[in-house]
Amino acid sequence: MAKNKADKADKPLTPPAAAKPGKPDKAAKPLKADKPAKAEKVLKPVKAAKPAKLEKTVTPAAAVVSAPAVNIGIPANERQKIADGLSHFLADAYTLPLQTHNYHWNVTGSMFNSLHAMFMDQYTEQWTALDEIAERIRALGFKAPGSYRQFVALASIEETELEDSSDWRAMVADLVAGHEAVCRTARRVLDIADDADDAPSEDLLTQRLQTHEKYAWMLRSLLQ
Repeated sequence: MAKNKADKADKPLTPPAAAKPGKPDKAAKPLKADKPAKAEKVLKPVKAAKPAKLEKTVTPAAAVVSAPAVNIGIPANERQKIADGLSHFLADAYTLPLQTHNYHWNVTGSMFNSLHAMFMDQYTEQWTALDEIAERIRALGFKAPGSYRQFVALASIEETELEDSSDWRAMVADLVAGHEAVCRTARRVLDIADDADDAPSEDLLTQRLQTHEKYAWMLRSLLQ
């Protein structure tokens, strides 16, 4: 008995087994955020109905109005005679400033300054007057001549080409003859207008007569 106790006493004491480490506590899962509420669907506005297309109203084409006949108190046959006479006068009145312009460009000699300026004044005034003559023909109901071919056929003035441009006296004498030719044509037409009692044509021709007679006098004086 004593030996058994001694044997028991000789056995080393076995330390108690260490406790197993416990498993770490699981971390708490985060709370899920609440899902946002779904937005309510916005209702699309209802498209307005397209207005019904209006039917096009077809307007009937207006009737073409023709020009009324000329009725100014002068018979057609007399208006024709006056218009023909004015056409001849227009041809002369067109040819003369063209000739004057030619001499304005080409005059030379001791009288250059005086004649160069004088010729320019005369052809400028004559060009302006051409419209009044042509428009009077149109007012009478006829077409005014407007081409070189027509003017050559109607004019009583013949174009002169001087060989010696320095001969200013020949230029002046040629223009005197041209203005006198215009005056003679104007007087013939003036008689026709007077017979038809066409006062506007008479006034126009009288004014042009005064102008061309004055130019003829001024030019003629240079040669005296």
